Amino acid sequence: MSYMVGYGSNYPKQIHHRAASIVSIKTDPAPVTCEGGFDWFHKPAPNLNVLEGAIVTPDENDGFADDRNNYQLDEPTTVTNAPLVGVLAYLCLTELTLMNQLMLVYVCNFVSCLSINK
Repeated sequence: MSYMVGYGSNYPKQIHHRAASIVSIKTDPAPVTCEGGFDWFHKPAPNLNVLEGAIVTPDENDGFADDRNNYQLDEPTTVTNAPLVGVLAYLCLTELTLMNQLMLVYVCNFVSCLSINK
C-alpha cells in the first residue's frame, strides 16, 4: 500500500479533500454550493480528481482504510507532508553541495596539472 496518492498500483483513492472529491469545473461548469459539495463528498466512489503527491497516514497498526469520512487518516495535512518535503530538500541541497565540492576538486586538480606541465 502506498500512502502517497497517485503513486504505485495501490494508493488511497478516497482522500479527505474537498477539491479532489468534487467534479472538476472543466467537466461540469455548474457551480457547486457548500451543501452540494457534500453530495459529492459522501459518494463511496474514488475521488474524481487525483491529488498526486499528497500523503496520508496509517493507523497505529500500520493499517489504512480508504474512507473519505476518516479525516484523521485520510486527510493530507502539513504535518504529514512537511517532513518529507524537508528531507527531500535536504537531500537535494546535500547533493548539490557534494557536486560543487567534486567540481572544485576537479578544477583544482586540472589547474594543478596545468601548472605542473608548464
